[in-house]
Amino acid sequence: MAPRIGINPLTWTNDDMPELGGATPLETCLAEAREAGYEGIEMGHKFPRTAAELRPILDRHGLSLVSGWYSANLMERTVEEEIAAVEGHLTLLGEMGCPVMVFAEAMGSTHGDRDAPISARPQLADDEWAPFGERLTRVAEHLASRGVAMAYHHHMGTVIETEAEVDRLMACTGVAVGLLLDTGHMSFAGADAVAVAARHGGRINHVHCKDVRADVLEKARGGDMSFLDAVLDGVFTVPGDGAVDFAAVLAALRPFAYSGWLVVEAEQDPAKAHPLTYARMGIEGVRSAVAAAGL
Repeated sequence: MAPRIGINPLTWTNDDMPELGGATPLETCLAEAREAGYEGIEMGHKFPRTAAELRPILDRHGLSLVSGWYSANLMERTVEEEIAAVEGHLTLLGEMGCPVMVFAEAMGSTHGDRDAPISARPQLADDEWAPFGERLTRVAEHLASRGVAMAYHHHMGTVIETEAEVDRLMACTGVAVGLLLDTGHMSFAGADAVAVAARHGGRINHVHCKDVRADVLEKARGGDMSFLDAVLDGVFTVPGDGAVDFAAVLAALRPFAYSGWLVVEAEQDPAKAHPLTYARMGIEGVRSAVAAAGL
């Protein structure tokens, strides 16, 4: 089965900086996502949080709910506490038929702090990896028992950011922990997204298709900017408008018969990057890459 193409509402309205696109109604976001040709959309902060409210809204626009971000705190919570904390989100995703949950450890995360440079993010000590992996696996197994797979999101400003950390995460967790491959965050972290896809394709169950502007990335990394300042500076864009070779990334996933969602996601200032224009550009970029990769 060919992958389906969805989009994240960050194109229109930003969760970490609500002032970006703050006045844009949810209806505009959904209508333009469908107009651009997307089949589904991920959760954003303007979305209703119950299936009874959300389903008719998405149905009206002919869109599926793809998934939704969850900020975990397994470095401080027990497995039982985390399972209790995730219950509402898990119920919503399950009732909406989402195949995966976008899941990330948020303990000490700096990605939402404009005053925190890239280098200030938290890191796991050597003796923390094994217990973290064990707890994460147990939570992932709970999600799977409810029909929603964990798609762990490596992310700038968090404890799982680099290629080496992704490798170690995969090594210390069980197969219930799936991997979300985010091409933009891999590139921002100085990693090789193609190599990661080839090495961990069997665990990759969700893909965020995010491009990077190489000149802005060089400036951000060289100047140790905050993640949000880099976003405002335009470090991210949609597939086909930056330096990521998406056809090569998708070709690396081909041997694993990847058939999950491909989600266009590009945090940009909508006042500078017209949302519908970039949404259309993004879906064309992904379609071209899918065709070139023979996925």
